[in-house]
Amino acid sequence: MIRIISIIVFIISSLAAQKRTPANYWQSLDIKEKVAFVNGTYAAGAKLKFHHKQEVKKQYNQDPNWVEPYYIERFYEIIDEHRSKEAGYQVDVIAKALDAFYSNYDNTAIPLLEALRIVSLAQDGKTEKADIYLLKAQKRYKP
Repeated sequence: MIRIISIIVFIISSLAAQKRTPANYWQSLDIKEKVAFVNGTYAAGAKLKFHHKQEVKKQYNQDPNWVEPYYIERFYEIIDEHRSKEAGYQVDVIAKALDAFYSNYDNTAIPLLEALRIVSLAQDGKTEKADIYLLKAQKRYKP
């Protein structure tokens, strides 16, 4: 009997977990956890760029004719789009902007990193680009 109850509880919790949206997850965090998330994402982007640049230097030093291809610069641009330069170290501003972002029902299913990219672009005044990404994301992740 206990085994059956535990299976039922497991199934119900699994079904409930599947209904959880990125917005629900975000809203379940307190402000310190939100700031830590944004900080961690920013740090990961910076670390990725650092390591990638080190690898490019290694490759460059082995072959003096090697030229950095365009895709590397585009890779850096994409990473930078996930970080607001205007907000700087005030990541609480980004956390609050994500709160506002997820208050819109049409945005509730958009994954956190995509939401962070859209919010960061908007924060930096690149609203046209942010709006394009937002519309695409809303279409892709309809709630």
